[in-house]
Amino acid sequence: MIKFPHQKPIIFLCQLCLIAILIIACHQTTIHTSTNTCSPNYNPNQDYFPNKIKITHARGLAVEYHKHYKVVTIKNPWQNAKTQFQYVLVQCGTPTPQGFKQAQVITVPINSIVSLSTTHLPHLTKLGVVDKLIGVSNSNQVNTPEVVERIKAGNITQVGNISNVDIEKLLALNPDLVTTFGTGNSQTDSYSKLTEAGLKVGINAEYMEDTPLGRSEWLKFTALFFNQEAKAEKIFNEIVNRYTQIAAKAQSVKNRPSVFVGFNFKGTWFMPGGNSYVAKYLTDAGGNYLWSDDKSNGSLPLSFEVVLERAANADYWLNFSQAWQSVKDLISEDNRYADFQAVKTGNLYNNNGRVNANGGNDYWEGGISNPDIVLADLIKILHPEILPKHQLLYYRKFNK
Repeated sequence: MIKFPHQKPIIFLCQLCLIAILIIACHQTTIHTSTNTCSPNYNPNQDYFPNKIKITHARGLAVEYHKHYKVVTIKNPWQNAKTQFQYVLVQCGTPTPQGFKQAQVITVPINSIVSLSTTHLPHLTKLGVVDKLIGVSNSNQVNTPEVVERIKAGNITQVGNISNVDIEKLLALNPDLVTTFGTGNSQTDSYSKLTEAGLKVGINAEYMEDTPLGRSEWLKFTALFFNQEAKAEKIFNEIVNRYTQIAAKAQSVKNRPSVFVGFNFKGTWFMPGGNSYVAKYLTDAGGNYLWSDDKSNGSLPLSFEVVLERAANADYWLNFSQAWQSVKDLISEDNRYADFQAVKTGNLYNNNGRVNANGGNDYWEGGISNPDIVLADLIKILHPEILPKHQLLYYRKFNK
């Protein structure tokens, strides 16, 4: 064996160089890594998101694309919100952008998700990523078939609702993202406690939209975290086309039957405003919504007497208490309901056509994602001759 006279000093210098390289590497900009679809060699000139979404109906959602990250802004997370939420979605294997101290930074595409609202579940099936779902708020309320199958197979954990979420379970699941919604009530909202626990949380504010298509477009919000923009654009465009075509059939009707909705709850009848998504549905379905002259998009707190005065002779009554199973139930709760013409004629339809054994109503799950089907139901109710072959899905005629 040949020995070099200065072998040990050379080895020592090499070790120093290696240590120096490691120290320098540790001080470089953080590189986001994941177990799926990571970019092996970061190229600052490459556009990592060639497929981009365009928001056309949702007013509360905005997206700004950069080469290796996208900035998502929730503009109106809840009623009278004074704050916005921002998410910086960074392509896996690329560096973290600077200047977003108040935003959550999330590596995409995500590999696991927990949803605290059933309205988000149909997004996952439409996008083909339901296998990434590992937790839901209440498994008993779920209607989406693919999710129900995964619950039965033991692949999904129940973590509790937004006001009573089990943080320990969530930390054990360690999802890449938890989707929830906010109300602005710190006593019941889960957002703060989830982020304080170190979880990545996405606020979905679809319920703040005042049009059916605006609510449905939040499919794209979910798609952003999976880099599924192309699929989301295709799916939503198809929904818009179907909705528009169905609505067009009802706009030429000569007779627009009068409609009112809701019911008296503890002395107050909460009537959707004239610019609400409910009013939009009824107008598009060829109906005459009796509060369409109102310009608000929230609910109007009215007295029973005020509603009766305007709606006593209305042709149809929709969307009332889910607890009522027959006209007998309705009148036994308040015999004044019998004074409405719609009760006398039997033109009563409720939005609980698809309810599971535990009371989970698919109108608030699949119906949000499928406004074209909800609209078809309403047209079938108000103008059955327009869609003779359509069978009611989310609505049902009330039993006498």
